Amino acid sequence: MTSQTYNYHMTHFVMSAPDIRHLPSDEGIEVAFAGRSNAGKSSALNTLTQQKALARISKTPGRTQLINLFEVEPGIRLVDLPGYGYAQVPEEMKIKWQRSLGEYLQMRNSLKGLIVLMDIRHPLKDLDRQMIEWAVAVGTPVMLLLTKADKLASGARQAQVKMVREAVKEYMGDIQVEAFSSLKKQGVDKLSQKLDTWFSELPPEVLEDALSGE
Repeated sequence: MTSQTYNYHMTHFVMSAPDIRHLPSDEGIEVAFAGRSNAGKSSALNTLTQQKALARISKTPGRTQLINLFEVEPGIRLVDLPGYGYAQVPEEMKIKWQRSLGEYLQMRNSLKGLIVLMDIRHPLKDLDRQMIEWAVAVGTPVMLLLTKADKLASGARQAQVKMVREAVKEYMGDIQVEAFSSLKKQGVDKLSQKLDTWFSELPPEVLEDALSGE
């Protein structure tokens, strides 16, 4: 099946929710972005959508405590999940975020793909691995973006990508690994192609219902 291409620069903010019980109805297709609080998640969303402030970039990592929904077009959504793993957040809040992340990944039927962003210099921390395990356990395909790729020379960058690709084979899941740089716009084409593929799996009748407002 040929995948449709989507205009990600038309993406707009819909709502924020503290957990899945406050999200809109579980239909259409969602692709979620997850990552440690300093992995460059907001920058990646802004680069993908060609919008400087779609996802707010905080000077204090760990401030994104809500699930943020963005609509590409009717029935097609990007989801910015709470950043995880930031040391200066109270333990109680960390546990709460982790619970809401797990619930979303394991219970949201419209979730069709997960983008996990990791700093290319420090990939596959414990919580990154947990996100991958959760996704693989429920059969959700994963794309790992190794962000801030411009921080490494070409040889070191390629070595890190190869190392991560080898490391994730143990999960036996549908996992793609790519280098990414918001600054240099590296990997944006591969990200948009992957999203196009996942979003093109939307059944035509679901799209018709969304467009007719049912």
